[in-house]
Amino acid sequence: MIWAGGSGRAGSGGAELAGVATVAFVDDVLSSGALPSLALTMRFAARRQVLLAHNIANLDTPGFQPRNVSPAQFQKLLGEAIDRRRSATGGAHGRLDWRPTREILRGPNGSLRLKPRTPSGNILFHDRNNRDLERLMQDLAENVAAFRLASDLMRNRVANLRAAIAERV
Repeated sequence: MIWAGGSGRAGSGGAELAGVATVAFVDDVLSSGALPSLALTMRFAARRQVLLAHNIANLDTPGFQPRNVSPAQFQKLLGEAIDRRRSATGGAHGRLDWRPTREILRGPNGSLRLKPRTPSGNILFHDRNNRDLERLMQDLAENVAAFRLASDLMRNRVANLRAAIAERV
């Protein structure tokens, strides 16, 4: 049982203890199974979607260099975080301790931030733009599919939790 300390008034410690235990229980439920990895995948895909939309919006801007982050680097980061959680807790529960990389950073409040790079390998056009519409569209479609898959899986997990809470299992 978790103890957060009392208020100093007689008889109030039990209510505080029950409140803290409830918060700890909810935190355990939300950090169990695949929920943390699904949430992190959705946050990455959402941030990358903004980046890809920016690239598409500026496709014809002279001198514009599209920027991107590597989904493979995110997959490696996620895999390593899951492996660390498995070794620490057996994998069924616990927070997902992901480590920042060169392109994927952790914000001051634990949020996910992207530091995109300018990919090379595209043809440089006469207006100094290295656009590749087909590649941008492919990246966009893959990113949408990753977000949709993660959100569908999370929606199913949450529906199962709601059913269990309502005792409709």
